[in-house]
Amino acid sequence: MGATAPVARESRTNALPWIVAALAFLALFAMAAGRGFNARRSNTVDGSQNARPQAGLDDRGVTEDDGSGGVRAPDISSLSPQERADRLYNRVMLLASQGKVDSVQFFAPMALTAYQMLSPLSADQRYDMGRIGEVAGALPLAKAQADTILRDNPNHLLGLILEARLATLVGDTTQLHSFERRLMAAGKTELAKKRAEYSRHQDDIVNALQQARKSLGIKT
Repeated sequence: MGATAPVARESRTNALPWIVAALAFLALFAMAAGRGFNARRSNTVDGSQNARPQAGLDDRGVTEDDGSGGVRAPDISSLSPQERADRLYNRVMLLASQGKVDSVQFFAPMALTAYQMLSPLSADQRYDMGRIGEVAGALPLAKAQADTILRDNPNHLLGLILEARLATLVGDTTQLHSFERRLMAAGKTELAKKRAEYSRHQDDIVNALQQARKSLGIKT
């Protein structure tokens, strides 16, 4: 018994730097997201196109104003880790679609933390993180998620869609058309696999394929 306590204390001590680093990352992200939003206020954000609330996660009864002009977070204490991430993803996408910049800045770090707690992440979860990073102005974070999805599966539709969206934001037409061509080439085969994430993000996929056809001049 005597050796157990020192080992436990040592374990907590070794974990402390990682905890501090994680908190520092979140603080830096919040500041970076704010700068990113301020620089892109004139951009059109269509984040809610696929923010379809899932059963029990529709944010009904949740208000943003706490009565003093501040923002109140939804009560997610009773939800599972995945449900928390889903709720916060829906919340961020909805707020972004409404142009509520300050509220997105408030919720985005919270949402990303929820997803990081789900590690190891699936392609579906990485896409959600990428979309949150996209609307929050944290483009390097979003790019990292897209790259990881495509590293595991070069034809994954969500990875290609996220890359195309990011190329649009930075004005890289060459990259945009490259990812759109890959999206069109992979579309039929990938959709036939009926992945769960393709069903969940069906609106994003349909919209991206339509946009790719238009952009590339493909007639249906």
